Amino acid sequence: MSKIKFGVIGMGHIGKRHASMVQLNNECELVSVCDVLDKHDLGLEEINVPFYNSAKKMLEEESSIDIVCVCTPNGLHAEHTSLALDYKKHVVVEKPMGLSKANCEQLIFKALHVNKHIFCVMQNRYSPPSQWLKEIVCSGKLGDIYNVQINCYWNRDDRYYFKNGEKHAWKGTNDLDGGTLFTQFSHFVDLMYWIFGDITDIQAKFDNFSHDHSIEFEDTGLVNFRFVDGGMGSINYSSSVWDSNLESSVTVIAENGTIKVGGQYMNKVEYCNIKDYTFSELPASNPANDYGSYKGSANNHPYIFENVVDVIKNRKPISTNALEGMKVVDIIERIYNLK
Repeated sequence: MSKIKFGVIGMGHIGKRHASMVQLNNECELVSVCDVLDKHDLGLEEINVPFYNSAKKMLEEESSIDIVCVCTPNGLHAEHTSLALDYKKHVVVEKPMGLSKANCEQLIFKALHVNKHIFCVMQNRYSPPSQWLKEIVCSGKLGDIYNVQINCYWNRDDRYYFKNGEKHAWKGTNDLDGGTLFTQFSHFVDLMYWIFGDITDIQAKFDNFSHDHSIEFEDTGLVNFRFVDGGMGSINYSSSVWDSNLESSVTVIAENGTIKVGGQYMNKVEYCNIKDYTFSELPASNPANDYGSYKGSANNHPYIFENVVDVIKNRKPISTNALEGMKVVDIIERIYNLK
């Protein structure tokens, strides 16, 4: 089979990473990229493919594209995914898939009708501790789950929301960012759903302690709930940690044992005491994505693109499908509806 041809919409930090992942995969080819900003302002002189300022024009003129990567601001993900589906392209969409469950349902409906995949980027699933936790829970070794506590404490200060003294164009806005759970912590909501299932009986409190001048939503939240499949849980999060990220962790208290996966990015097993089970050291997690003044989640994007290729070539099933992407949005939307 010939190389799978990609186009990228949105050439910020993540769009550049997508373009790089395509170029590093010998089964892929980067055909074109698109952004509303000028190519030189984005520092894209070394990308030797056609550059467009209009996604529609790119899709009209670059008919050979098989897959479109959507790396635009959160509030544009659904719009650009829908546009790519209009041109009958597969889509790799960064988190979140959209900012409402209704948007995501419309995309799933359209994708089914044009027989195309929507790949949702949830790269934390590939970290060794995440895969180990999934296996331990699903194997039944822990027995009944009693309590799951997820703590996400990161730094996102003016270095993130301002550049050269000017407020960022979309970060921190309700319509294009959507909220701290969507932008900073949706990966951990995804891990929770992937491992423990859906939630109900949600209660929450929110506040904006240190970002009144920079964001239109909360920087801190306390959320508690029950799992549909049994047990209770909580998500405690903040982007107000001083200077640098503190931790992203999940603690599980269950019938037959207790686990804590912690570190700054849920990247190591800090505690494991399970009945009739001996823990073996896991392979090291990949380092976090480093954006200079701040750090994000684990650099697992290569696995995303390997899976995309495997699915298109009918070698493996999709790792994060559109329904799962929609469920993460649904959970966050239900939490935010309590504001």
